[in-house]
Order: sequence, then structure tokens, then C-alpha cells
Amino acid sequence: MSDLQVSLLAIGVIVVGGVIAFNWFQQWRLRQRLEHATGDTLEDRLREEPARGPSVRVEPQLNPRDARAEAAALPSADTPSVSGLPAIPGFDSVLDYIAGIDSVEPISAAGLAELHTRAAASGVRFRVAGYNPDLGEWQEAGRLSGGRYAHLRIAVQLVNRKGITGQPALAKICEAVRECAARFSAAAHCPDLEAADVQARELDAYCAEVDIAIGVNVVAPPEGSFAGTRIRMLAEGAGFKLEPDGVFHFPDDARQTLFTLDNHEPAPFLPEQIKHLTTSGVTLLLDVPRVADGFGALDLMLKTGAQLAAGLGGTLVDDNRVPLSENAVGAIRQQLHSIHARMEARGMSPGSERALRLFS
Repeated sequence: MSDLQVSLLAIGVIVVGGVIAFNWFQQWRLRQRLEHATGDTLEDRLREEPARGPSVRVEPQLNPRDARAEAAALPSADTPSVSGLPAIPGFDSVLDYIAGIDSVEPISAAGLAELHTRAAASGVRFRVAGYNPDLGEWQEAGRLSGGRYAHLRIAVQLVNRKGITGQPALAKICEAVRECAARFSAAAHCPDLEAADVQARELDAYCAEVDIAIGVNVVAPPEGSFAGTRIRMLAEGAGFKLEPDGVFHFPDDARQTLFTLDNHEPAPFLPEQIKHLTTSGVTLLLDVPRVADGFGALDLMLKTGAQLAAGLGGTLVDDNRVPLSENAVGAIRQQLHSIHARMEARGMSPGSERALRLFS
């Protein structure tokens, strides 16, 4: 073997040994950082199992919405976290599947952008938050924000009124998280997909049982009808605002919808068409899970319905076209109380941020 070959072999051994030593050093630093923050070893952190809450089942009342599936669901895996970091605003372990990345060094802006790109392949909406140690708080980490964060969390809502987020989409989110973590020699946290699917189905079934809308109708006399221009004048005079969805919305002081006024027939109340529209009736609807003061909203809706009936020359009736009686209103209030109690017991007060997210 020539001197040149020996020299090249020696250089190769030194380079390989240097790479191995550097990788070992990086892993050691990551272990030390995480163990110092959590008090556990890295292996302990990666073996942690997500917590699972008890299941609560209730019976439906007042015509639950058809859009809900019949399957079942409840709280999800705990948010992956490093001890000492604050809670992430808007991330909810009951509603969201939350995966995370913890790195020794900040992940580059390009790495963050790549995480967004790969997660977008899931086809579902998601949020990414990054921890800013200088401010001591989490920030929205947008794809092009240019932020550099050592701690990242990505959240996907498990359930809304369109249904559940399935395992295939969550698997793509996990794949994006793991690929990003591997690129930066970071630790990835992905809660169990099977447990998340069970959680989503239980939660969806619970929502189906309390997703209630209370409706009353103002109907025209036999062989009669209401003019669209008259409906609009009376509705806006009562405090409604016609929105682009073709429905009148009655807002509260915070501009949240208390109840709506819709055409009893299929045609929406579109501004350019309402002047030529006639209808046999209108429907007032209270979306129970989305309204905090359900009893106040119900009373106001019934009062407004009576005023509209008087102004239009119609009759205020239930869905069976039976005029509303005091006994019928009392039964509605009793059922409304039952729905509120169920939601409160589940930690999902009507009109709360959690309820507004779920029932959207």
C-alpha cells in the first residue's frame, strides 16, 4: 500500500469518526435540554401514553341536526409539551389532535415553510404555533412568517358540523412532523392515531345529541303570501341584518348571532331578488349550542316572531303549524334547560369558544 493510500485511508477514518462524534454530541445536547426541562429522560418522554377521559352519553332532544354521524367520542390525547412552557392560546386537547417538535436549536424559516407545505397535503385545516423564548409566549407560526422556533406545535380540529377528521389526514400531519423533526435532529411527538380516532367519534356522537335548533314559523293565511319587501322592512326594523348567505341575522352587542330569520321556502333572501319574492312563511331559528344566553334569546325570538306575525298578518306556529301555546313554550324551555345542563357538565358551555368551534 502506497503512502498516498495510507494517508487517504487515515483521513477517511478521521472524517467518519468526526461525523459520529458530532452526531453523538448533538443527541447528548438534546437529551440534556429535554431532561432539564421535564425531569424525565428522552426515552420516558417518547414512551408517554395520551390520557383518555371518561365517556358521557346523553339522549337527543328537540330534533338533532341530520348532519351528525351516529358514531361516538370524547377527550383526546394530552397536548405534547415541555415542562415550563405556557399553554397555547386556541389549542384545545379536547377538540384538537396536537403534534409537536422539540429541538435543541431553532428550526429554520425554510424548515417551518416545508412543514406547512407537507402538512397541507393532508387536505385539512391546521394551525402551527411556535414558542418565542424572548417573549415567553407562543406565536402563530405561519408558513412565510420567517420565524425560527425550537418548539413547534401543530393542531388539527377533530370534529365540526361537517363531521370528523379521519385517520388518513392525521397520518399525513404526523408524517410532516416527523420528517421536519428528522431533518433538524429534533424530537417529534405524535399522539396515537387510533386513540385520536376513537376520541373524534365519541365527541362527534356527543355533539349530535346536543346539536339542537329551536324553530318557530310565521305562516301566511290560506291562499295568502308575504311580500319579500314587506318581510325585509319589518325584519330590519326589528333589528335583523340581511347577510350574504341570504338569511337575516339578529346580532347581540358582540355581533354574535342570537337567532336567524329564513325563508320557509327554499329560495334564500338575496338582496337583488327579495323585491320580487313572495313566500308562504318565514322561520325563526335559535342555534342552541352557539348562544350563551339561550333563555334570553328564546324569549326575544318569540317576542320578535309575534311582532313579525302581527306586521305581516300571519300566525306564529310550531313546525306542525300549530299555534304556539304557553304549554308548548314551557316544554321548549324545559328541554333547553336540559341541553344547557348537558353541555355545562361536559365543559362546553353554550356560546363558549369551545362550543363555537365545535358547532361551526
